[in-house]
Amino acid sequence: MNIVLWIVQGLLATLYLLAGQMKAFTPHKARANAQMTWAHDKPDNYIRFVGVSELLGALGLILPLLTGILPWLTVVAAVGLAVIQALAIFTVHLPKKEYQVIPINIVLLILAVVVMFGRFNLFS
Repeated sequence: MNIVLWIVQGLLATLYLLAGQMKAFTPHKARANAQMTWAHDKPDNYIRFVGVSELLGALGLILPLLTGILPWLTVVAAVGLAVIQALAIFTVHLPKKEYQVIPINIVLLILAVVVMFGRFNLFS
């Protein structure tokens, strides 16, 4: 089970690092031309906040367990990423009727919940 959790954590961390850096460091004009249609009416600071949150969550999935320093933070990071995905589904994509991206959000949500419960069970 530990190997499966590490694989899922690595996959999630990679995806969130890529998505987070795009949101945190891409200028507004480049985002307007990208696939992020939901971001057109959002302030830059909001999008940067989401991007930085995803970057920190990605680091939180890996570093605490890898270093052995405060490993319970991995569970907290997984909870945070699950919350981000739930909010993305219910406050952004469903109201805008962007149904084509919701399956990706659901998969990321499920993977974050798997890490959350898998790591929580290893600590308890």
